[in-house]
Amino acid sequence: MIAALNRIVESVEDRLSDDLDVDALARSEGTTEYHVRRMFSSLAGMPLSEYVRRRRMTVAAGDLVGTSDELLDIAVRYGYSSTEAFNRAFRMVHGVSPAVARRDGGPLHSQPQLRFRLTVEGNSPMDTRIVDRPAFRLIGHAARVPLIHEGVNPHIQAHIASIPVGEHARLKALSATEPGGLLQVTADVDPGYQDGSELVYLHGVAVTTDTPLPPDLDVVDVSAGHWAVFRTSGDYPDVLQQTWAATATDWFPSNPWRLRPGPSLVSILDRSPDFATATCELWMPVERA
Repeated sequence: MIAALNRIVESVEDRLSDDLDVDALARSEGTTEYHVRRMFSSLAGMPLSEYVRRRRMTVAAGDLVGTSDELLDIAVRYGYSSTEAFNRAFRMVHGVSPAVARRDGGPLHSQPQLRFRLTVEGNSPMDTRIVDRPAFRLIGHAARVPLIHEGVNPHIQAHIASIPVGEHARLKALSATEPGGLLQVTADVDPGYQDGSELVYLHGVAVTTDTPLPPDLDVVDVSAGHWAVFRTSGDYPDVLQQTWAATATDWFPSNPWRLRPGPSLVSILDRSPDFATATCELWMPVERA
């Protein structure tokens, strides 16, 4: 996967003026667009689309400051059909308009070309198992919330706090299949995994496809397939977020599995009274690479 990401980065450089066909590039590397986008954003700290935009604007800034080419010619050269669209993209990256950059020579914010490397230390084994599950359903209380990579997500906290105390016990009693107990579910996540993008968060449980569905609960249907299950213990939510990051940096590059579309699930197996520490399982939908 690391080699595939580096070849995709090289393709970005070759096609800064064209629309990047990520699906075709992923298929040429024997993987999927979904997996490429998720792995890229996890390892690079930004979506692939944002990296492409930053690289385009980095190279375009050189043309803008170093040549007398017309602004429209530069815009078209880097895939923009109008100076207005180019101006917006340029300002988002550099913080100034092209006119100001050309007049003053800056300020400019350069995005270096990325190079992915795998560092293998071998001193932090991951407690992982692969599970093959039939189709099932997730039922509970759902809300659309922004994605926050680090720390506690206050929007999720507020959603959980809005659920009556007695409802948690009711949900837990409805749990009818693995993974058991109350679950933290993230679904409809943008493949770029961009901080601030919206996702569906569901606080609920897993049930079989033939379980009668209470009419007052939200439902997420989950297709049959394999799951990579990562067990982790420690300070919550830090240890869970660290494990999530380690799946991209350590586990996926070293194992013959890739992500497939579907929700990610967190099962809280045990926790301290103040929830400062917890033992959790992170369930991620996967398929053979």
